[in-house]
Amino acid sequence: MRLTVRDTARILNVSEKTIYRWIGQGTIPAYRVNDQYRFNRAELLEWATSKKIQVSAEIFEEPAAEEGPLPGVHEAIAIGGIFYRVGGSDLNSVLRQVVQIIPLPEEVDREFLFQVFLARENLGSTAIGEGIAIPHVRNPIVLHVTRPMISLCFLERAVDFKALDGQPVFVLFTLVSPTVRAHLHLLSRLAFGLRAPGFKAAVLRQGSRDEILAEAARVETGVGKPAGAPAAE
Repeated sequence: MRLTVRDTARILNVSEKTIYRWIGQGTIPAYRVNDQYRFNRAELLEWATSKKIQVSAEIFEEPAAEEGPLPGVHEAIAIGGIFYRVGGSDLNSVLRQVVQIIPLPEEVDREFLFQVFLARENLGSTAIGEGIAIPHVRNPIVLHVTRPMISLCFLERAVDFKALDGQPVFVLFTLVSPTVRAHLHLLSRLAFGLRAPGFKAAVLRQGSRDEILAEAARVETGVGKPAGAPAAE
């Protein structure tokens, strides 16, 4: 959600005049859209926390209706794309390559995104075992994209991501989301999908785009079903 100046003043328990002063000073993260200022909810929370500013509980409310329906793994991968033989000889160079090829708006600072991904890996590996990693930002805020996406990248050569199982990584699912809710939604859906034998097998054998998307769609039909219930054919 893009908060207005009035929303932000209410959440931070200050006057709108104070918000405009902070904007003028360049201290508060704000974006000018059609001659009006807008604020990203998660960025605002992070900023307020760093400044030790108490916030209203309203900041944690992110109505689903304002964001619209969230995509499943199938749609998110279709948006983010599947890429084969991605270059790079180590974690840094691989992440840099990934950031360059994923479909992002022109205004996105890809170097900044690379640094954010790198900082996240330095905090703890995003590798989940069996040669798979899920690079994402530490705080699920990331960029001003219109829809959440997952870019699936198969590496030309496996690289060390310091995975707990010791296996080098050759599959990357990179998550880019506009909101906290979307990020957590996709992360949970992807974790669910990677427990499905068909989808996971298609990924590990670097199947074709059509095959992987078909298996992802099959997984989506089983989301929310009771354990043991058959998925729709």
